Amino acid sequence: MGIFTLERDHREGNEAADVLARARGLVDPVLRAAVDSLPGSMRKVAGYHFGWWEADGSPVAAPSGKAIRPAMVLAATQALGGSPGSATAAAAAVELVHNFTLLHDDVIDRDETRRHRPTAWRVFGTTEAILAGDAMHSLALRLLAGDAHPAAQGAIRRLTDCVVELCEGQQIDCAFEQRSDVSLAECLAMAEAKTGALLGAACAIGGRYAGASEEAAQALDGFGREIGLAFQLIDDLIGIWGDPAVTGKPVGADLVARKKSLPVVAALGSGTAEGRVLAELYALERVLSPEELRRCAAAVEGAGGRGWAQGESCERMAAALAQLATAVPEPSAADDLLALAELVTRRSH
Repeated sequence: MGIFTLERDHREGNEAADVLARARGLVDPVLRAAVDSLPGSMRKVAGYHFGWWEADGSPVAAPSGKAIRPAMVLAATQALGGSPGSATAAAAAVELVHNFTLLHDDVIDRDETRRHRPTAWRVFGTTEAILAGDAMHSLALRLLAGDAHPAAQGAIRRLTDCVVELCEGQQIDCAFEQRSDVSLAECLAMAEAKTGALLGAACAIGGRYAGASEEAAQALDGFGREIGLAFQLIDDLIGIWGDPAVTGKPVGADLVARKKSLPVVAALGSGTAEGRVLAELYALERVLSPEELRRCAAAVEGAGGRGWAQGESCERMAAALAQLATAVPEPSAADDLLALAELVTRRSH
């Protein structure tokens, strides 16, 4: 079994950026062609959401999303000895599924900003945003159905199973908002379904496009799921302590929404005085004041939620690397996957 590490001094800071840039170079033309095939109104919403143009259709010079998930598909294909170019349709399909869920999540959560701009539902309305998301889901399946690669049919099954899991995770997440007794185990299971499932599917699909065995594909799925949990833990920390100038979201956005994020649930279940303070603040049936939001953040930290989430993200990364070593015995072959894993765990937005 190979040994994988994430030592900062062994990896250049721009390596992940290079991996993402190469992935966008391969996937963006496929993605744009797919979106261009949509009817006019849905095309406009989808392109705006991707960050390609303004609401009026004028082009945007700023870069769009990071494209971590399609990059994972291509990196997994390469790690198993395949050609990344053979998996571009699959990578684009994964990115379409990811963005379909983002469009719907923004509506469900009533989030007003994404990537420093008003969310699509705020600009075009909830109906248009939901329908554009539905259409993007169908585009993903259409891309795979039209792909002649032998792995395409299996990718359809894996991706559709993943979407069901994603929907389950979202439903459970919403249900948590109505409960005061959410356990940490439940929260971790929800995060795996909502975030880890798609990263796992991305890696497994990429491996299959390189001819990987089912055992190797499952190990890649495990790698992606653990990366996804680490990603969610960091995302939850950013949701409380992230810089709005970097995240594009208000200060303490998750606290404003009373989200049962992982550090919050850890704090609520800590049995500490600070955990009880947090519970009292979360129980208030009114909008929290800026001072109360600051108190919530301090309570999460004081109850150990912040430290637990940081430590748990490291443990999840260690588990991810063990799975990767099973799937890809030669460490050097997995350089791009490792660069992406490092990006996920060191992100600030």
